[in-house]
Amino acid sequence: MHDMSSDTGDLQKAILAGGCFWGMQELIRKQPGIVTTRVGYTGGDVPNATYRHHGSHAEAIEIVFDPAVVTYRQILEFFFQIHDPTTKNRQGNDVGTSYRSAIFYLDDEQKDVAERTIADVESSGIWPGKVVTEVTKAGPFWEAEPEHQDYLQTFPSGYTCHFVRPEWRLPSSGSGSTAEAS
Repeated sequence: MHDMSSDTGDLQKAILAGGCFWGMQELIRKQPGIVTTRVGYTGGDVPNATYRHHGSHAEAIEIVFDPAVVTYRQILEFFFQIHDPTTKNRQGNDVGTSYRSAIFYLDDEQKDVAERTIADVESSGIWPGKVVTEVTKAGPFWEAEPEHQDYLQTFPSGYTCHFVRPEWRLPSSGSGSTAEAS
């Protein structure tokens, strides 16, 4: 797992994309074990990406978490509850590759956990279709402008298409088992 021990104790990092980053950040930041979040652009071709000029990058969230409190697997399971991983390049009213579902892994262990989680989501039969979430090696993460950071904290009535879908929960979730969860 991506170890940040050199600069942040025993914390780890995850990078996810699942539609507009405002709603993703608002829901994920509230989860136990999440230390910090920031939104930005990744997975594309434009250096120094901005909101107005981000080329083929996805809107994404970088998550710093404490693995003693929450596992990478648990973060991914929550990620699959708050966005629709079965719609290609779309979440709610937002359409385009900027809004694609993607997991940007930082090491082979994250890649394996991501692939196993997707396989479990697929085989559960709970989600409305085939998962189209990309699993891609993380590249540069370009932090979004300050007005996009913690947007729904500043504008609580602002736009979001993200919400927790309690029915989209893997049967093993919440069991306390962390055998596959690291």
